[in-house]
Amino acid sequence: QVQLVESGGGLVQAGGSLTLTCAGSGGSFKDIYLGWFRQAPGQEREQLAAISWSGISMIYPDSVRDRFAISRDNAQNTVTVTLQMNSLKPEDTAVYYCAAAKRWSVIDYWGQGTQVTVST
Repeated sequence: QVQLVESGGGLVQAGGSLTLTCAGSGGSFKDIYLGWFRQAPGQEREQLAAISWSGISMIYPDSVRDRFAISRDNAQNTVTVTLQMNSLKPEDTAVYYCAAAKRWSVIDYWGQGTQVTVST
């Protein structure tokens, strides 16, 4: 049973940084894409970033491309994917979700989410 567990969310002032970590276990993550989405209250879930097994990364929205970075650490039976968030803005406030997929267009697994709140 694949599990994705996020950590690292919290309250931060505008301009600050946070590092979100997602630990994956319970299956093979070889050739699996990992990434991050977020969902703000009353809004649709937004795709943020994805990274392949080989480390090719993609940052999607222009609003975060220069501020967020994704990385992953592959181990034998576990994996960790990290989202480094810098220069945070109040509009970055959302629940952030880790995701895993064989094809990034169809998400196979979700984490439970971690709250990020950016204060003014």
